[in-house]
Amino acid sequence: MSRIAFIGLGNMGLPMALNLIKAGHAVAGFDLSRDALDQLKQEGGSIAASASEAAAGAEIVVTMLPAGHHVRAVYTGEGGILAAAAPDTLFIDCSTIDVDTARAMADAAEDAGHRAVDAPVSGGVGGAAAGTLTFMVGGPDSAFAAAEPVLAVMGKTIVHCGAAGTGQAAKICNNMILGISMIATCEAFALAERLGLEADKLFAVSSKSSGQSWSLTSYCPVPGPVPTSPANRDYQAGFAADMMLKDLKLAQAAASSAGAQTPLGATAAQLYSLYSAAGQGGKDFSGIIRFLRGER
Repeated sequence: MSRIAFIGLGNMGLPMALNLIKAGHAVAGFDLSRDALDQLKQEGGSIAASASEAAAGAEIVVTMLPAGHHVRAVYTGEGGILAAAAPDTLFIDCSTIDVDTARAMADAAEDAGHRAVDAPVSGGVGGAAAGTLTFMVGGPDSAFAAAEPVLAVMGKTIVHCGAAGTGQAAKICNNMILGISMIATCEAFALAERLGLEADKLFAVSSKSSGQSWSLTSYCPVPGPVPTSPANRDYQAGFAADMMLKDLKLAQAAASSAGAQTPLGATAAQLYSLYSAAGQGGKDFSGIIRFLRGER
């Protein structure tokens, strides 16, 4: 089993780290939350005094951080983990960040004599706890081969997307599709209501015809047709609107950097920005149907 440093023990990171412990790995964690550190220790992990201390004793370093500037600071800032780690340490960044930062940190890791992959996830907190996440991985073949057994402990589906940064590219492109399709689904149900068409009837038609999508059949934004969807729990977040907004903004930044045209992605980002500004950022992203109806 491996010595693994896990930096970032939030809602996603902590259950991921606990799955590594359950698999027999020696996990040293670091986070700013004392409660998260205490829980890690209670489950058999150890606590490091800093990110660099965790990295210094590790063969593999996993990071799960909020944004690109956090990753840059932890990797290459004062007391950074790249400088603290032993030669040829494997770095796995599971954060969802901008493509440019992912590629810059991969280059920095290589320059420091390490291997690195970007491996953002899909599957939410439930998937993190169950060990059924999907990992979208970018990096060299050799680094992916080394990372895959570790990722397999935390996830069910692991896809090598290509060179450094392509894992992040896959994540933000996928979530741009999701954000756009959810808005389209919400608009259709809101229109159906105005036209006197019952939601379950629209679902019966669209779920079996050309309007079918994951947003409809797995995450239907109105109560009833899909009992497990957040619409049946007052839009308690499975995937918060603010998280969708973050990913849509990352997609727009990437589109600008690459010179790509994404007009629907831009519109989706604007709508989720308005929804968040209305104080609904903590609700599930499917709750944007309320905003589209004109509800406050």
